[in-house]
Amino acid sequence: MDWKLKLGRVNVTRVPFWLSFIFVISAFVLGLLLGGNVSIQRGKEIIKGINPNTTTTPAGIVVDKDGVIPDYLKKDVDFDLFWDVWNVVKQESYDKDIPDTQLFYGALSGIVASLGDPHSVFFTPENTNGFNEELDGKFEGIGAEIGIRNNILTVIAPLDDSPALKAGLRPKDVILEIDGQKTDDLSLTKAVSLIRGKNGTEVILTIYRDGLKEPKKISIIREAIKVKSVEFEMKDNNIAYIKIRQFNSETVPLFNEAIMAILQRPNIGGVILDMRYNPGGYLQAAIDVAGEWIDGEVVVKEKIRNGDEILHRSNKTANLDKFKTVVLVNAGSASGSEIVAGALQDWKRATIVGEQTYGKGSVQKLINLKDGSSVKLTMAKWFTPKGNTIEGDGITPDVVVEITEDDYNTYQDPQMDEAIKLILGQ
Repeated sequence: MDWKLKLGRVNVTRVPFWLSFIFVISAFVLGLLLGGNVSIQRGKEIIKGINPNTTTTPAGIVVDKDGVIPDYLKKDVDFDLFWDVWNVVKQESYDKDIPDTQLFYGALSGIVASLGDPHSVFFTPENTNGFNEELDGKFEGIGAEIGIRNNILTVIAPLDDSPALKAGLRPKDVILEIDGQKTDDLSLTKAVSLIRGKNGTEVILTIYRDGLKEPKKISIIREAIKVKSVEFEMKDNNIAYIKIRQFNSETVPLFNEAIMAILQRPNIGGVILDMRYNPGGYLQAAIDVAGEWIDGEVVVKEKIRNGDEILHRSNKTANLDKFKTVVLVNAGSASGSEIVAGALQDWKRATIVGEQTYGKGSVQKLINLKDGSSVKLTMAKWFTPKGNTIEGDGITPDVVVEITEDDYNTYQDPQMDEAIKLILGQ
């Protein structure tokens, strides 16, 4: 989950709460407006088709399986088609008395959904309010980040000490059913709305993971979730341990407190930065954290749609670069945590230990609209300082250490054990 607060932009991967997704067919036509090479003739209500000689193609669904633009997308479209579909739904749908506002917001959802990008989404005013609350790390549910991977509803990361983690949910688990409802045709936001619920209520997820002979049902009791961003403790051998669960508004102040505690202690043996199950957060918070090891160097590169590259540097004093550092990551480490891990790895400020990270390296812009709704839109990609892509690939650890089923069941942590060995030079 990565949010960006810079010039009004907010980066996110989380898609909280329910969004109407009823009017996709008609909204698909509107969605073409976002794809480039498409224009609308004002006053004539005609949407111009895609130029067949274009050298670029709009995102996702405007090309067929062979990468060819279908003929119907090349033709000009009379916008009356939108109202034709509207009237058909109103007059012929089995569900009578459908509110016009439901169709309207469903159409707006469809515009963004037509991009075929799981990270781009339209938020209704209610969803926007709920999302803003979630920026502070407060919500009710199971405490897990989910997303769409290869068109399948997938667990990105259960939050540490969450009901989801305690119940046995793991990164990369495929969610087949939610309370018996199949997820094949669910939008991400609809799936999230089904999983979320009031404190104390139950949700049953049917999941599948590699190694299971058949799907497994997991019962989870929802709780009020308050994510504490940073935890600090001293381990044996004077090793400083910092756990960052997500990058939110509390991260930098709490991280600064941890740094002060470390600097005031004599003979620090090393630092372990644990970002396992960290789905991301504010980009600037991630940059500030990385800056404690990287003095003024590039933390992450952002490439925007026109090909330009923006270099994000840290202006923090590198207070921790003198300590031997190990960073722990796993498949639940996404976005902001991947930015930090990738930067420290590229600049050789730390040894990365654990498992391949999730691979979420796209940038979303949150645009607030006049009615209180908003659009979250992918508008850039992230790369490590050395130019390695994060999106889809993730960060490969310097030392790969997996946690097995037996490790989970017996509360063993071989990744932490390896980190301590590296700090001690064993």
